Amino acid sequence: MKITLRADSAFCRDEIMDWCEQQKIKVDYLFGLAKNSRLTQEITLEMQQAKTEFELTKKTARIFKDFTYQTLDSWTVERRVVAKAQHLEKGSNPRFIVTSLSKEGFEAKSLYQDVYCQRGDMENRIKEQKLDLHSDRTSTEMLKSNQLRLYFSSMAYIVLNDLRRLGLKDTLLSSAQCSTIRLKLLKFTAKVKLSLSRISVSFTSSYLFQSIFHTVYCNLLLLKPLGG
Repeated sequence: MKITLRADSAFCRDEIMDWCEQQKIKVDYLFGLAKNSRLTQEITLEMQQAKTEFELTKKTARIFKDFTYQTLDSWTVERRVVAKAQHLEKGSNPRFIVTSLSKEGFEAKSLYQDVYCQRGDMENRIKEQKLDLHSDRTSTEMLKSNQLRLYFSSMAYIVLNDLRRLGLKDTLLSSAQCSTIRLKLLKFTAKVKLSLSRISVSFTSSYLFQSIFHTVYCNLLLLKPLGG
């Protein structure tokens, strides 16, 4: 089993990193690191290169650098730091992360862009469940009742996320948020007719997403049952 902690600079504490490094079960970390004069001095050349590239292309320029670093008094050991020397239209924007992941397994650019930056997308998914599926509605007096509400919200998110990932693949709603899927795909007027051999659903002529609904239906039919 492998565990990787990924968080912003508020969690960049020697106690946390030291704990990760001491575990018998591999626990890696990837934390944002607040910039300071020593860190920015380390990437002076890269920042100048990024500025020059921006002036030539008028597009955001990013250059990555890998080095070891230790604070003057709060860290007990040197650690790997990856810097992003970035220049935007509004000016320079250096960023830093500290990690226990090795250079052999993760080169600087990939580590920052493909691994660390996914933290933001993860937070967006949590926000999506909270705002669209009301995971924060824990207002009852009993802990068990609040936990049950959270279970319902979490299960609903799993269903909608799998619907988005599998059913809505390659459609206009393939990257839609849960609220959009619920409003445009699930919340509509239809006539449902039951018979001994079939269930028929008749859409209203004004329903704009009939073709997407049909695509989702066909995509779901292609899925193999668990254990099948």
